[in-house]
Amino acid sequence: MSDRLAGISAFVQAAEAGSFALAADRLNLTRSAIGKSIARLEERLGTRLFVRTTRRQALTADGQAFYDHCVRALGELDAGEAALNAARLAPQGRLHVSVPVLFGRRCIAPVLLELASRYPKLDLQISFTDRVVDLVGENIDLVVRSGSLRQAPAELVARKLGEQTMTLCASPDYLARHGTPQTIAELEGHHAVLYASGRRDTDWPLADETGSMRTVTMKHRLRFDDLETIVAAVKAGAGIARLPCWLVVNDVRAGSLARLLPDTPGPKIDVHLAWRRTRHLPTRVRVAIDMLAARLPSMLATRTHLEQDGAG
Repeated sequence: MSDRLAGISAFVQAAEAGSFALAADRLNLTRSAIGKSIARLEERLGTRLFVRTTRRQALTADGQAFYDHCVRALGELDAGEAALNAARLAPQGRLHVSVPVLFGRRCIAPVLLELASRYPKLDLQISFTDRVVDLVGENIDLVVRSGSLRQAPAELVARKLGEQTMTLCASPDYLARHGTPQTIAELEGHHAVLYASGRRDTDWPLADETGSMRTVTMKHRLRFDDLETIVAAVKAGAGIARLPCWLVVNDVRAGSLARLLPDTPGPKIDVHLAWRRTRHLPTRVRVAIDMLAARLPSMLATRTHLEQDGAG
C-alpha cells in the first residue's frame, strides 16, 4: 500500500499549484525531488500525467481523471483523521461567526452561547451585520445569511437551514378602527409600515386564491430599516406590516398582533449556513455547524407553529 501512495501528494500538489517549483515549496522539497517522484508515478501507471513545455504545464486527460480520484481519496483520509481527532479532542480556539443583526440576536446567538458554555476552550466571536462579508478577507469561520449567496460556489460550502416565511400582521386596535381585510384586493385600502431598503417595498407579492402571484401596492407614511421598530409601530396601530414569522410568533400568540390572510402564502427567503471550502474542517467549526443545523430549522418553521395554534 505504501508503494501505491508514493508520489500521490507530489502529484496533487503539482496539479493544484500549476508548477513543480510551487509544489516543491509547499512540500518543502526540491523541484528535482518532485519531478522524480512524479516520473516514477507515471512509469508505474504507464501513462503521462502532465504535458510539460518550457512555458507551461497542464494535466493530460489521464492526469485529470487520476487527479479527481486522488482528491477524493485524500479527502477520505483527511475525514478519517478528523473523525479520530474529533473523538479525542474537544473543540477549542477562536470561532468567528457572522450573522444577520436581528435574526442573529434573536435566534442564532442563544444557540452559539450554549455551544460556548458546553466547550470551555472555545473562544466565540459573533459579528452582527446585514452586509455581505468576505469569509477569507475577514477571517470568518461561518456565516448565516438570508437570500442568495453572492460568493462563488467554488469558494464556499453552503447548507440550507430552512426558509424565512413572511406573514401580514396588524394590531387588534388598528383592525377595530379600519376593519380587517378579507381579500388581497382589500389590502390596497389600508396603510402599511414598510421596511426601508433599496428595493421597491411598496409592492407586496402575494398568492391569490388560485395560487397565482399578484402584486399589491401599499399606501404608506412610515418606512424603517429596523424590523423591531416596525413591530413597535404596528403594535401601536400605525398600519399593516409584512414580517418574518419567527419575529412575530410570540406577539401573535399573546394577542398583541393578529395575522391577516393566513391562508395567503407570502414570499419565502432561503436561509443558508456557509463556510470556506477546505479539506480539513476544524472541530470547532464542525460542532457549530451541527448545532445550528439542528436548532435553526425549527425556529424558521414558525409559520407551521402559528397555523397549528390556530392564530390569526
